Amino acid sequence: MWQRQRWCCVLEPVRPITLGEIRDARKRIAGTIVRTPLVRLELGPGSPDVRLKLENLQPINAYKLRGAANAVALLSDAERRRGVWTISAGNAGQGVAYAARAAGVPCTVVAIETAPAAKLERMRALGAKLVLVPYAVAWQALDDRSYPGVEGTFIHPFDDQNFITGHATMGLEILEDAPDTAAIIAAIGGGGLITGVASAVKALRPEIKVWGAEPETAAPAALSFAKGSAQVFSDWKATFVDGAGGKSVFPRMWQRMQPVVDGYIVVSLDETKRAMRLMAEKARVIAEGAGALGLAAALTGKAGPGPIVAIVSGGNIDLEKFSELITAAV
Repeated sequence: MWQRQRWCCVLEPVRPITLGEIRDARKRIAGTIVRTPLVRLELGPGSPDVRLKLENLQPINAYKLRGAANAVALLSDAERRRGVWTISAGNAGQGVAYAARAAGVPCTVVAIETAPAAKLERMRALGAKLVLVPYAVAWQALDDRSYPGVEGTFIHPFDDQNFITGHATMGLEILEDAPDTAAIIAAIGGGGLITGVASAVKALRPEIKVWGAEPETAAPAALSFAKGSAQVFSDWKATFVDGAGGKSVFPRMWQRMQPVVDGYIVVSLDETKRAMRLMAEKARVIAEGAGALGLAAALTGKAGPGPIVAIVSGGNIDLEKFSELITAAV
C-alpha cells in the first residue's frame, strides 16, 4: 500500500446543502443533463403504487452526470488547466468524463478493474484515460483522495459538496412531477445520491420518507443505521450490483446522510433480479443491478403502500449479462 497523502487535501467541513444551492445548481447544469421522466409502474391490485424516476435516460445512462456537471462547472480556470480525475466503478467516471469533455478539460479515471466492460468502454469513448486497479485499492484511494502518478483536481464521486448538490436537483423534479409522493427510495453506494435527493426533499416536504436500499451482500449503511455510527461491512461480496453497496460508510458521509435519511431496506440478489425483470416486462426499462434496488425495496412493502418513487439510478449493464440475470429471475 502506498503512503497516504492526506496533507494534499484540505476538506470543507460537512454542512447541510441549502435549497438555494440546489436551485442554483439546477440552472447551472440544465444544458448538460436531461430532466428525466417519472412514470407509474402498473403492478396491479394489492401492490404498492410505484413511480420510476428514470435516471437511466441521462446521456451517460446514469444519474452521476448531475453531480459531475455541477462539480466541473464550478472549477476555477487553474483547476481546468490541470485536468480532473476521479475514482469509479463506471458511472461516476462516465459522468466526470462527459462533463470534462464538454468543458475541454482532460480527465483521468482510476477505475475498478472488475467493472462491467460496457462501463469501461464508455469511459474511454468519452475521452477519459483509465488506470485500472482492484476494488480494495480503489476504495482506499477514495479515503486517501490520492493515487500514485495521477495528477489534477480530484473530484470525489460522492463525498463532495458540489457533486451531491448536483444530485439534489433530482429531488426538485420528483416533487414537481409527483407532489403526492409519500416515500422515495434510492440506492446507497457512497451515499451521495440519497444525501442529495433527501436534502432537497426534506427542505420542501419534510414529511416524505426517504429510504436507502442496499443489497444483502454489501449493506454498510443498514449496519450503520442499526448501530448509530459509520460502520464497515465485513461480509462484503462482489456481485452484479456493482454500482451500490460499498465496503463501509465513510464517517463524513454518515454525517451527511444521518440527518436527512429515514432508514434503510436491504434486499436479496434474487429480489434485485426480479425487479430488473419486472421493469423490463412492464415498462421496457433496462436497469443495472443498482438501478433496480429502489424497486426491489418498494416491493418488500417496507416503505408502505405509496405513492413511492423508486430511483432507477442507472442502466449501464452488458446486455448479455442483463439477459442472463433476468432469465435467472424467478
